[in-house]
Amino acid sequence: MLHRLSEFESLWGPFRLFDYQTVRAILAFCTSLAFGLALAGPFIRRLAALRQPERSAALMGDLAKEGGKVPTMGGLLIAAAVIPSVLLWTKPNVLVWSCLVCFIGMGAVGFYDDWLKVRSGSSDGIAPRTKLAGQAFFALLALGVLLLDPSRREAAAQIWLPVLNGPVWSASSFGLPLAACLAVAGSFFVLVCVGCSNAVNLTDGLDGLAIGCVIIATLVLGGVAYLAGHRELAEYLRISHVPGAGELAVLCAALVGGGLVFLWHNAAPAELYMGDVGALGIGGALGAVACLMHQPFLLAIVGGVFLVEALSVIVQVAYFRRTGGRRIFLMTPIHHHFQKKGWPATKVVTRFWILSFLCGLLGLLSLKLR
Repeated sequence: MLHRLSEFESLWGPFRLFDYQTVRAILAFCTSLAFGLALAGPFIRRLAALRQPERSAALMGDLAKEGGKVPTMGGLLIAAAVIPSVLLWTKPNVLVWSCLVCFIGMGAVGFYDDWLKVRSGSSDGIAPRTKLAGQAFFALLALGVLLLDPSRREAAAQIWLPVLNGPVWSASSFGLPLAACLAVAGSFFVLVCVGCSNAVNLTDGLDGLAIGCVIIATLVLGGVAYLAGHRELAEYLRISHVPGAGELAVLCAALVGGGLVFLWHNAAPAELYMGDVGALGIGGALGAVACLMHQPFLLAIVGGVFLVEALSVIVQVAYFRRTGGRRIFLMTPIHHHFQKKGWPATKVVTRFWILSFLCGLLGLLSLKLR
């Protein structure tokens, strides 16, 4: 009897349950959801009292009541729900801190941009080069936080492809000094974080579009982070084993919870817009999560909608300049192209969600191609 009681206490001790990452991920999701629901009302009322920048309601796809403007900077609501949940339920390591640096830092850049627009009541914010410089700075800072742990420096110098069993770039593969490999991989880290940050921002053009795709991509990346942090599962799937990566799954769960609260208020007709504070921060966090578990190219598959949105703008601008004013698309980012073709905004959003879901499945499938 005493033996059974001892087993029961060891299994159901007051804190043992919280050792499991799956339990903490569920709790982080629920906590973020609860915080978001509790704060949503006051946030929306406070933001609505500010002067809002001019927007094209026809292109944004909002069906808000006439005579009122939908408040922006809704990303603050997501951050207010996610950050306390992450601090409460993760066992912080350099991976979590690095990701939070991207999330908070790039969100701060976006907040300053949004605040300038709100203050002037126009679409004039930070100069594009200044915004990129700020994003790059915080991506470098996140990389620096990661490198504070000497045991992770060799792994940080690696670049992996989704369908290969090992890194395509590493110090051991090419016989290069670790510092040289770190410089290349670090530059790639910054490029992915900044690129994903801006890609999510470009996708944020219709009610519910960006946040729906973010939730799907975050679910997939969170699942892969859990696998990467589990040695046996990582070896079975032949993906890079990253000690402590399971804590990124807890972070992703919190982000999904905050994202769902925001989607509740951002679905058409939107009551709240994400703003740069949300889009830049969330995009930077997704890029950091992918890079920290050595899956940056998996992000390109899972976040296929973000990639296509960004490429449509790049291609359009390059073609416009090269041909002296001709266009490939009716308007970019590409979701506006379909609006110009006569698709209702809600149809564009739903179809892009479906495409995002398929991209997520394709990303998971790539794990088995190894």
